[in-house]
Amino acid sequence: MTAYQEDIEAIRALTAQNGPSWDAINPEHVARMRAQNRFRTGLQIAQYTADIMRRDMAEYDGDSSLYTQSLGVWHGFIGQQKLISIKKHLKSTNKRYLYLSGWMVAALRSEFGPLPDQSMHEKTSVPALIEELYTFLRQADARELDLLFTKLDDARAAGDETAVEFIQSQIDNYETHVVPIIADIDAGFGNPEATYLLAKKMIEAGACAIQIENQVSDEKQCGHQDGKVTVPHEDFIAKLTAVRYAFLELGIDNGVIVARTDSLGAGLTQKLAVSHEPGDLGDQYNSFLDVEEISAAELDNGDVVIKRDGKLLRPKRLPSNLFQFRSGTGEARCVLDSITSLQHGADLLWIETEKPHVAQIAGMMNEVRKVIPNAKLVYNNSPSFNWTLNFRQQAYDQLAERGQDVSAYDRDDLMSAGYDDTELAQRADEMIRTFQRDGSAQAGIFHHLITLPTYHTAALSTDDLAKGYFGDEGMLAYVRGVQRREIREGIATVKHQNMAGSDIGDNHKEYFAGDAALKAGGKDNTMNQFG
Repeated sequence: MTAYQEDIEAIRALTAQNGPSWDAINPEHVARMRAQNRFRTGLQIAQYTADIMRRDMAEYDGDSSLYTQSLGVWHGFIGQQKLISIKKHLKSTNKRYLYLSGWMVAALRSEFGPLPDQSMHEKTSVPALIEELYTFLRQADARELDLLFTKLDDARAAGDETAVEFIQSQIDNYETHVVPIIADIDAGFGNPEATYLLAKKMIEAGACAIQIENQVSDEKQCGHQDGKVTVPHEDFIAKLTAVRYAFLELGIDNGVIVARTDSLGAGLTQKLAVSHEPGDLGDQYNSFLDVEEISAAELDNGDVVIKRDGKLLRPKRLPSNLFQFRSGTGEARCVLDSITSLQHGADLLWIETEKPHVAQIAGMMNEVRKVIPNAKLVYNNSPSFNWTLNFRQQAYDQLAERGQDVSAYDRDDLMSAGYDDTELAQRADEMIRTFQRDGSAQAGIFHHLITLPTYHTAALSTDDLAKGYFGDEGMLAYVRGVQRREIREGIATVKHQNMAGSDIGDNHKEYFAGDAALKAGGKDNTMNQFG
């Protein structure tokens, strides 16, 4: 017996137990409403999705072709439509997640208006967006199941037992739109206690995976901008531990922590690490500092010095009171950061790079995997990269290394549309197409995400419509560019009343009031024009 049938039988027994006063309750209607409201709390969602992520991580360990993917979203509706499209085109949400980008929260969801990605937005907006996303995903379930229930009723009315059996099977084996969200907590929004409190709110809203970076909270910068400042490992470990405590307190024992290092592009640290003995973690962190050897006599008032191997070393300190790392140490620092994070509670890594280059990523991950063989990476397929230029330059370099004639190309101008139909451009596009597959096979990338894609698609589609609608095309711009495509491509939003829950509401009215229900979906509803 399926869960759906079990609910019907349980409610049938309950209504019988309560006698005639419950005669208005239809057990099957209750079972339907329960199916449409499978997840009743954010913690149920967090546990369900944590189990999915842990299963996917184990499967990736056995087969690197089984990587996972997500797109960053900034509104519940955008996340909902993404999952509806995935189910429509790919028939399953398996290994497809959502990413919640701190950049997009800052740019699009702050009460202050658009803000830079510097942890300036309200911290409460992050759990609020998680809750919003899952509200819209649960509504997608309710809507899709409602359509199946209507089909089931129609098949029963027609006496089509084959259709009844098929539709009932779809209901019994229904795949939810609820998927894991990897949620960005930036640098933790303050001290470890602040990180712990915010992590709890995010988990209670449904987050099973929290991504945290090793930048200074009050100096946090976007990972693809200059001026990034990292913290010593001990500071970052405290925040990793705070997030783990939050998961454990709330009973999500297998919650996932993604430890991000920005060290590749971060040339500064706010403070020196505490070192107790040569070679310890603090000493290793300090060893990357840009220093000059001095004598005791050369010490100036207020100088900070480090003693190493019997020598006095003065770190280079900027007027901002920040200390500078030696140039060229970024990759080594990323490796140390990654190993240290995995050894202190993190489950997955994130290394923020300045370009999408499989060999560069693999070089760092291979070093990490010498210490932790099953180390896995979450990688940002960032819109901050000029993918066309980067990969055309990579293709150019490959051809040049093989001794092929590249005189027809200007390496510094490869973005030009004039190269679009060339062999080099085609080679580059193929490298872009296979980047995720290659990165997962060669560089330990378990999860590929694009942080800000729907920010860009919203702007692009709006530009297309505005250009035509306010120009000579007028209403044809909307009809040809939007509605006609919605109808022909089966986009759910063409019936926007249904998408917003009108038909669910009609069915509930009928549950509650029977024949007396005043429903919106009658013959005069213009949505009927869409079939």
